[in-house]
Amino acid sequence: MTQLLTGQTAVVTGGAQGIGLAIARTYVEHGARVVLGDLDEAAAEAAAKELGGPDVATGVRCDVVEADQVQGLVEAAVATYGSLDVFVNNAGITRDATMRTMSEDDFDLVVQVHLKGTWNGTRLAAAHMRGEKSGAIVNISSLSGKVGMVGQTNYSAAKAGIVGLTKAAAKEMAHHGVRVNAIQPGLIRSAMTEAMPQKAWDQKMSEIPMQRVGEVDEVAGVALFYASSLSSYMTGTVAEVTGGRFM
Repeated sequence: MTQLLTGQTAVVTGGAQGIGLAIARTYVEHGARVVLGDLDEAAAEAAAKELGGPDVATGVRCDVVEADQVQGLVEAAVATYGSLDVFVNNAGITRDATMRTMSEDDFDLVVQVHLKGTWNGTRLAAAHMRGEKSGAIVNISSLSGKVGMVGQTNYSAAKAGIVGLTKAAAKEMAHHGVRVNAIQPGLIRSAMTEAMPQKAWDQKMSEIPMQRVGEVDEVAGVALFYASSLSSYMTGTVAEVTGGRFM
């Protein structure tokens, strides 16, 4: 197998589990060293150990809403592995409720984590990368940011905002050699989606032309593409990893 990220260093927020961990694993398989940022420090450290330990992976506690902690991820990558080449803004939460029942706190928290967190990661990674005249930033949006989902005014708004942020940042950073792209996953198998009521699961499955759920590795493959030279002439784009749902 040709390794696409040999000698590169990547940061993945929300990297201790799910899509984030799958992206980190794929990057390591392709020769990268990774720094996993996660609110759960113990889980981040355990994930780093699972990926191969300190030679290839490091776990760091990070609340992406706090700029100084995100800056800490940038500095950890450079101090530990000598560079920062890829930054994946993946950290996220859900606090689903209809508008009528959603609390202001739950609206604010979801927007803060997804949108401000992605802004922190994008701007701080870009500030370092522009000095190197190269780098790739990958922002994880969602199909919810394209179509809007019932009970997700907070999440859909934040994920749509990530698309606008990605395009604006891509325009700002293109002449500095830094690329910024976004991924919109659809229904992906995870602990969270598998806990869904059967009726909701069946409804979502009926909307997918490929008639199956996506796997985390299928999102990770697109994140690898965006991180690597395979996508060297792409910036400000949005890749839908949805099995054709709501195309």
